[in-house]
Amino acid sequence: MSKDLDQRIGARIRIERESRHWSLTELAERSTVSRAMIFKIERGESSPTANLLAKLSGAFGLSMSALMARAELGQGKLLRKENQPVWTDPDSGYVRRHVSPKSDLPLDIVHITLPARTAVPMPASAYAFIRQQIWVLEGELVFVEGNTRHVLHEGDCLEPGPPADCVFENESDADCTYAVIVLSTT
Repeated sequence: MSKDLDQRIGARIRIERESRHWSLTELAERSTVSRAMIFKIERGESSPTANLLAKLSGAFGLSMSALMARAELGQGKLLRKENQPVWTDPDSGYVRRHVSPKSDLPLDIVHITLPARTAVPMPASAYAFIRQQIWVLEGELVFVEGNTRHVLHEGDCLEPGPPADCVFENESDADCTYAVIVLSTT
């Protein structure tokens, strides 16, 4: 992730926190992310992981897509591929491309590339205010929600159930690409 994007994400997190009149300590308690880490992220000094962003967005009552869109997107009804914000999780190498333009619609489309032999856990709080569908475009994705394990192949589409701790896993030797269509319910 570029330093500029780190700074925009950090600034957005600070804006979301301050608009709610929360201290760093209050956000830390609500998100289970340490106060020191939030401070570093807000200052653009640390690249947040996907799991950490999910915890912070859940604390704000936002989807991770909504939080990222607020940090990443400019105005306009058309978002060309070359202008779609791309973010890479520093832990897993998972690549997230925000496909949908900024809009008043409560809908976001995200294109994900999950490297071979990689897993990305997401807390239930990341799903508390959204409904989503996961559509595998290429490869194989294992999606674990709570105690349920789904194996998805190219072309398969899944609507997950109620919010639960989840894991996106690529158990294969090839990258997996999938789209997540997110509908915010707040």
